[in-house]
Amino acid sequence: MKKRICCFTGHRNILEEDYNKIYDLTKTTIENLILNKEVTYFKVGGARGFDTICSLCILELKKKYNYIKLILILPCKNQHIKWNEKDKELYNIVLENADEIIYISEEYTKSCMLERNDKLLENSDYCICYLREKTIRGGTLYTINRAKKLNIKIYNINDYLKK
Repeated sequence: MKKRICCFTGHRNILEEDYNKIYDLTKTTIENLILNKEVTYFKVGGARGFDTICSLCILELKKKYNYIKLILILPCKNQHIKWNEKDKELYNIVLENADEIIYISEEYTKSCMLERNDKLLENSDYCICYLREKTIRGGTLYTINRAKKLNIKIYNINDYLKK
């Protein structure tokens, strides 16, 4: 049986008033992939914001679908060093509950973030993202553009947020 894999990419800054709706839409999208597309592997980049939402959704869904796997693809071991305490606390919960953790680099390098994004896309069938309409640069846009070139099916939570 072929592994079905979904990866995630999105903005680090989530508006507080959008957080719950983004969480619910992301969780519903993930659950639909589990039930309708037989996705069992979920690769997350471990950044603040959308990546954290995705990781928490997967951990919640693991209680119902214990066979799904949370794979963290992290740019470096100390990426969270300058984060605030709340973000560090959530990050540690995610780390403790991940099924697998892959580090691109021991320490931060100029390329570790983009290498992480490329690794997220590797072998992925689906990509759930949160990409705002007016984004003109950044890691999320880079990753989505690469996903399109690789013919990975993309679900943008921002499209559903407006409905």
